[in-house]
Amino acid sequence: MARVIPGRTTHRHEGELVVFLIGMRVNKLWRPDQWLPVFAAMTPMIVELFKDKESGLRGLRTTIGSRGPVLVQYWDSLEKLYAYAGSADQAHRPAWSAFNRRARRAPGAVGIWHETFVVERAESMYVGMPASGLALATEAVPVGPRADTARARAAAGRTAPGPAA
Repeated sequence: MARVIPGRTTHRHEGELVVFLIGMRVNKLWRPDQWLPVFAAMTPMIVELFKDKESGLRGLRTTIGSRGPVLVQYWDSLEKLYAYAGSADQAHRPAWSAFNRRARRAPGAVGIWHETFVVERAESMYVGMPASGLALATEAVPVGPRADTARARAAAGRTAPGPAA
């Protein structure tokens, strides 16, 4: 179990950061032959990315909604995200091709979507939490006096101010 950090923490990060949201939506519950393979294709991709320390994937968070999963992924750069997505030698391309073949046979049975954000600034707050989300993907740091409010943390830009020196 993850160690709970007492008190308040925020994240600290230098350099480019990309937040990538990806999910699937089951539109026709009675067609598991269409949506189950899409769901099952996610795990090999995630395992592959975490095994390759140079992939650019820093971390992720998964949630399951009423119609399917959503993954929030944190990447080193847009270039690394696109390199993975376009690589013929990794799990994504075959999964994408299989999805497209299935979608032509049963249009609308399952949907997939993604949103990509290049982060210029980010603000975070974790109270009595293990390092999670952005802090787990970057670095968890105690909230110091110069970062006491959300406004101050957001104004700090890429690097959240830590405790006073």
